[in-house]
Amino acid sequence: MGAACCSGHANFDGMSKAYKRVLWGVLAINAVMFVVEMVAGVAAGSQALQADALDFLGDSVTYGISLAVIGMSLRVRATAALLKGISLSLMGAWILGSTIYRVFVTGIPSAEIMGLIGFLALAANLVSVLLLMKWKDGDANVRSVWLCSRNDAIGNVAVLLAASGVWASGTAWPDLIVASLMAGLFLWSSVQIIRQARQELSSARQAAAAKELPRAHEDLPPIEGQKLPL
Repeated sequence: MGAACCSGHANFDGMSKAYKRVLWGVLAINAVMFVVEMVAGVAAGSQALQADALDFLGDSVTYGISLAVIGMSLRVRATAALLKGISLSLMGAWILGSTIYRVFVTGIPSAEIMGLIGFLALAANLVSVLLLMKWKDGDANVRSVWLCSRNDAIGNVAVLLAASGVWASGTAWPDLIVASLMAGLFLWSSVQIIRQARQELSSARQAAAAKELPRAHEDLPPIEGQKLPL
């Protein structure tokens, strides 16, 4: 989870048929899990499951955006990653707020439902993580995909631990503590994505300025008395 994880293929921009196929597969997994968790959440009256289902939906949108901008300019890819980083920070804040509301307003969550769906979601996210492991380093757009999948897998493990804690203690505090840690992970990942995206946007602006400078020089009128090149 360290910041210094952009070694090796740090400049990989997603221009690979194999990577695109994997990304389509991960998108499909997340879309299916959104439907499964939302149906289960509504049937069980579980706000926690519905919130996690929305996380799967958000990841599906993220992967779709990543696929759409592959092959475009560095500026477009970095802008897309910046927007994803901002949305990730908003999601982290929303998870923290909704968890506090659920614990203090709606009472103790169901440990049985948390555990059952948590195992299913963990299996889906572990498959996604293993598929994306080869491309975990790259530009901000590629890296944001890896961070989303990694966060989800960590989050599912944390949910299972929280379910065990709720079952053993008979209180909602394990759920609150774990949810707070998950929100912190989302916020920290958003900082990493936003930081790298801003650096890439700065590089894109500098490269564009370097291209425009010779053109501007060529367009300057000749100085009086200066001989024009033949």
